Amino acid sequence: QEQLVESGGGLVQAGGSLRLSCAASGRTFSTYVMGWFRQAPGQEREFVAAIKWNGANERYAESVKGRFTIFRDNAKNTVYLQMNSLKPEDTAVYYCAAKRFGLVSPDFRSYDYWGQGTQVTVSS
Repeated sequence: QEQLVESGGGLVQAGGSLRLSCAASGRTFSTYVMGWFRQAPGQEREFVAAIKWNGANERYAESVKGRFTIFRDNAKNTVYLQMNSLKPEDTAVYYCAAKRFGLVSPDFRSYDYWGQGTQVTVSS
C-alpha cells in the first residue's frame, strides 16, 4: 500500500526555519513528480513546490520563491521542503503529494497520492 508520511512541522517564530520531510513507502516513488501543498483554515489547498523525479524542473509558488527549497533523495524515497525566512502567512497544514505521470504541475487534482499533513505554525 502506497503511503506518504510527512514530518518536521511545528511552531517557529517569524524569520525562522523548518525542514519538512516526506517519506514514501509501499512502492518506489523515484520516477514520480513530488509536490508540497498547504492549506490554511478556511482556505483552498495551495501549491507550494514540486520537483521532477530526477531532481530537475523545480517549480515554486510566487509566495515562497527564494525562501523555500524542494529537494529529494531517491535512495531514501524521501522528499524535503526547506523553509527559511518563515512568515505568519506560511501557517498551514503542509501536505506531501506524488504524481505518477506527466510533468511538474501546480494543480493538486493531478496528484495521485497524499500524505496526512503536518502542521506548520509561524508566530509573529
